[in-house]
Amino acid sequence: MDPHRHHHRGQRRADIGRDHERRRALWIALLANGAFLVVQVVAALAFGSLALLADGVHMLSDVAALAIALVAQRVASAPPSQRHTYGLVRAEVIGAQINAVLLLGAAVWIAVEAVQRLGETPEIDGAGVAVVAVLGLLVNAGSAWVIARAAGDNLGLRGAFWHLTGDALGSLGALAAGLAVVVADATWVDGAASLLIAALITVSALALLRDVGRVLLEGAPSGLRVDDIERALAAEPRVEAVHHVHVWSLGSETPALSAHVVLTGEPSLHEAQARGDELKTMLAERFGIGHATLELECHDCVDGHEVSAAD
Repeated sequence: MDPHRHHHRGQRRADIGRDHERRRALWIALLANGAFLVVQVVAALAFGSLALLADGVHMLSDVAALAIALVAQRVASAPPSQRHTYGLVRAEVIGAQINAVLLLGAAVWIAVEAVQRLGETPEIDGAGVAVVAVLGLLVNAGSAWVIARAAGDNLGLRGAFWHLTGDALGSLGALAAGLAVVVADATWVDGAASLLIAALITVSALALLRDVGRVLLEGAPSGLRVDDIERALAAEPRVEAVHHVHVWSLGSETPALSAHVVLTGEPSLHEAQARGDELKTMLAERFGIGHATLELECHDCVDGHEVSAAD
């Protein structure tokens, strides 16, 4: 059996198993957060806490984010077609972009409401707020842990993770606000905690947008240095020079590469093709680049032509 084809089949099975694990994690987090959302909004209105309501609004964005990530994960797993020859792997990147925008929108709403609340002295049931905040912290932290275990470098799941992490921090803020009311009748902490929540959400949203932009603008994947790849190729046996190296991301976890490789000697077409396959195997094993197109060149090829070794 062709070892290159065998590698692709094994990778395909691994990808299917990974996608199943990720959809399962998303479903668990979606059901848990959807159920608690109702509890939190009702409690926020009953206890008069903006921090709790802000955390509830963020949890609503969590539910939307998880639903978006779930749909994007399903779409991204679609096989290649005549129209989309690489499949739809960037669907999860688009989902992450939508989630980042939702995060920023939630942060703006929370900040506006918090500023208005700072000059007021609202009636807040501190004990009730604290109890609901603790429950919210458990739900969000547990959901974030489930997502983190399956996320890897997937931007869609990272977007969902940051939603849940921000909400867990929001629950901590709501807990602090509730305890401040119980201990010192400090209702101002409710608005201050809401502003802190908004700031934390903004930071995570901007980081997510930065990573999404890197993929959509076809920048080199994070963690991969083009000069390291060039040196690795040039150090391989029977490689004289490497030039025109381009590295980008098809999706957040799918790096791709194209390069011109000058071979030494006078290889036949068969020998050049075999050398190209060996170079692609090295790229996959050492750098995780499964999609590589190598334009193989030599000064005096046996038949006088260059050879292209594509993935």
